[in-house]
This record gives sequence, C-alpha cells and structure tokens, in this order.
Amino acid sequence: MAVKSVQEYIETHPTWEKELESLRAIMQNTELEECIKWGAPVYALEGKNVAGIAAFKNHCALWFFNGALLKENTILLYNAQEGKTKALRQIRFEKGDKIEPKILQKYVLEAIQIQREGKEIKPVPSKELVVPSELKVAFREDKDLEKSFQQLTKGKQREYADYISQAKRETTKQSRLEKIKPMIKNGEGLHDKYKNC
Repeated sequence: MAVKSVQEYIETHPTWEKELESLRAIMQNTELEECIKWGAPVYALEGKNVAGIAAFKNHCALWFFNGALLKENTILLYNAQEGKTKALRQIRFEKGDKIEPKILQKYVLEAIQIQREGKEIKPVPSKELVVPSELKVAFREDKDLEKSFQQLTKGKQREYADYISQAKRETTKQSRLEKIKPMIKNGEGLHDKYKNC
C-alpha cells in the first residue's frame, strides 16, 4: 500500500517515529515543499528534489539528492552505495543517536543553495538498451505491445527491460512480464506512480 502523506509514512515506521518527526520539523523550517515520492517524504525547491527522510530496518536517514556537491558541511555525509551512487548522500541515525537541528540545518541550507544555483551531478548515460528475450517473444506475439514500447522514452524502456532481466527465475520473469504489459500499453513508466509530488 502506497503512503499518501508524510504523517502516514511516519506512522507506518513506529520504531523511528520520534526521529522522523525531528527530521521533518527541521525540513518544515525551510522553504522546501514537502511531498511523497517513491513512497517516502521528499523536500523540493521549485519542483527539484533537494532532500528526503527515510526509515530503514537499522537506521533512519536524512538524504540529499546532490549531497556529493556539499563542500562546507560534509563530515556526517555517507555514501550508501560506494562506487554506484554519484550524487546521493545521507546522514544516518541509529537508535540513541542525538538529532541536532542546528547542525543538520546547515547541511539543508547548503543543499538548498546548491539547488538554487542550479548545480547538479548529471547521471551518466547508461549502457545501450538490451531488450530481454522474454520481452522480444511478447512483442512477436503482440505487435500493439511492441508499438507501445517503442513510443516510450528510452528511460522507461530501460526500466522495463531491466525489471525483466534482473529477475533470477523464469517464473518471476513471466509474472513480471504479465504485470507490465498493460502498463506499457497505457504508456506508463514502471515507476511513474512513485514520482508524483
């Protein structure tokens, strides 16, 4: 079930409720617009993502979309996927860690300034689109499906191709294929429902 509000998100993570409320209060003390994207709270400036808060099993985090560009406030920043993540950085909190608004606000204000200046780390164009064999077979059986797929953006095509390719078992690939056929025909991206602000 997708959460519809930040309050609902916080309530669905009772272990981290106090910490998330503290982080939310810091974010609400800025000019950033609060919304839900990808099922979690995101804070944007003029439609551009600046920061977000999230709860995980062993920690909660305040994360910055272009955190790698922060220069003055960096000591607490952490790259969750070293070697993979170029721009995203987070500040992690485990149970018992003190959340200090005065310190965190400096990070948030610098991130807002970076966004205001239009600085960002552009994603590196990914490799050539490889359509998995399961999808090719579906296209041979349903020309409308193939036509709809070709009308999608390259990014949406890649999302669907990767979604099928990344499944390990053949049964999973087939069930994913059945799930995405109507989405492709409707011109939707795999992750569209998570991207609205």
